[in-house]
Amino acid sequence: MLVLVLILFVVSRGAVEQYHFAMALCDSHSANALTLESVRDSLVRQEDTIVYALIERARFPINSPAYDHSYAKIPGFSGSLLQFLVRETEALQAKAGRFTNPEEHPFFPDDLLPSLVPPYNYTQVLHPPAVFINMNKSIWEMYFEKLLALFAAPGDDGNYASTAASDLVCLQALSRRIHYGKLVAEVKFRESPQDYEPAIRAQDRDALMKLLTFESVEEKVKKRVAKKAMVFGEDVTLDNKEEKRGKYKVDPSIVSRLYGEWVMPLTKLVEVEYLLHRLD
Repeated sequence: MLVLVLILFVVSRGAVEQYHFAMALCDSHSANALTLESVRDSLVRQEDTIVYALIERARFPINSPAYDHSYAKIPGFSGSLLQFLVRETEALQAKAGRFTNPEEHPFFPDDLLPSLVPPYNYTQVLHPPAVFINMNKSIWEMYFEKLLALFAAPGDDGNYASTAASDLVCLQALSRRIHYGKLVAEVKFRESPQDYEPAIRAQDRDALMKLLTFESVEEKVKKRVAKKAMVFGEDVTLDNKEEKRGKYKVDPSIVSRLYGEWVMPLTKLVEVEYLLHRLD
């Protein structure tokens, strides 16, 4: 029963996020309104979502039984509690139409059911032959093998279902941010096709990566997300005591590292893969 309640919570939260994205599609992606500035504004807003998701997950310790295939023993399912919750949540969200949104990418695409709601007519912004890219396997591995232990404390408090639900919120927020690289690549290509076409025709990944890399911008992003982790993650008190100053729910340096080592590099991989098929 608890798992079902958590699935419904994640679905409702996802529905709100999908609504806001649908509005963004209408407002900034229609016709010729897509600009690098509008895409960057969305990426900045998504930083807030990711930082808050990490803070929420940090409420719980590692809770390793949530990831142990031998723990849950769910009839008819072989896998961890986390995998079960993600698969079942995505199946329910698919029936509600979540994955008809071009910016949503499931972690278990083979288990989705058709949408039961009328489809929304999203404006076609992305180049159709290039939309197939899905980096969620890499995102999953990065999150569980590298990131999680950096900000979740060791230990076990028994809140395995809540922990898995928080993991899913983090995963979906990171997936949305990283796959937004398709829009970044599209708008960059539209603004300067002459810069990208030679490398695309040569299928030169290194040249495309060089064109897409702006180290000064990346440094600003890392500093901004670290500052957000400070602002969002500091305890708010009404007294003048200073003992909690400098204590954060998630270490800002880890959020900066997340963006520097994984989010931005994976986003650029999405951009490169998208551009390689932009002239198909």
